[in-house]
Amino acid sequence: MQDLATLLPEVKKIAVEAGEAILNVYRTDFDVEHKDDDSPLTQADLAANRIIVAALEKLTPEIPRLSEEGADIPFETRKTWDRYWLIDPLDGTREFVKKNGEFTVNIALIDNGKPVLGVVHAPVLEATWYAAQGVGAFKQENDSERKITTRATQTDKPKILVSKSHRGELVDALLAKLPDYESLSVGSSLKFCVIAEGNADFYPRLGLTSEWDTGAAHAVLNCAGGRVTTTNGADLGYNQKDSILNPHFLALGDPAVDWTQYL
Repeated sequence: MQDLATLLPEVKKIAVEAGEAILNVYRTDFDVEHKDDDSPLTQADLAANRIIVAALEKLTPEIPRLSEEGADIPFETRKTWDRYWLIDPLDGTREFVKKNGEFTVNIALIDNGKPVLGVVHAPVLEATWYAAQGVGAFKQENDSERKITTRATQTDKPKILVSKSHRGELVDALLAKLPDYESLSVGSSLKFCVIAEGNADFYPRLGLTSEWDTGAAHAVLNCAGGRVTTTNGADLGYNQKDSILNPHFLALGDPAVDWTQYL
């Protein structure tokens, strides 16, 4: 098994290659409202998934893979995995359809229920966030690369991230309890990345997500100094139950702040 520092640049290359395959579809003149079997979105999903799965199989043949596009692996099999790749080849369905560029390729390595390596690539934005435990968290934008860290929460007016397409009444109720804040609407797993690079403080997700939606960006945020918890304050875990759905969770840049007081 290669170490995380060796794996990270290789996985980053895989994500970028998958992103190029998505762009080949995204740049065409398409009109789609639903994720139908023959839609351009599905074509992009499947093309990216094929690239990622084949490349990871070659890179680490001993590590199993779980992808949104191949999610029919039963828990009886999955629960025997100590390490596995968790893949969302295209996160941000609505953002892809709207052509606003806020969709991502996500690849995470899960080790005993924890995300220890993650790559989030936004093809249209030409930006990649990537991290590994013991290595750190980084952002590459165009030809510029820098290390990223979260910030201490701005207690006078924290910046709160809300989902661009999945906000919901529970989040509105939480926001109503905050004394003062600035809200920022961002699509897909990019919300975690905005916190990881110190440009926001908190992202409450009080609705349904799947584990592949969060794994890669969770790793980035953890390695940048943040944390992702359930609403009872426990760390968000992976591959620990039959369902692939996440519970409601809170992503925070400053682990010292208790956001559960507003739930």
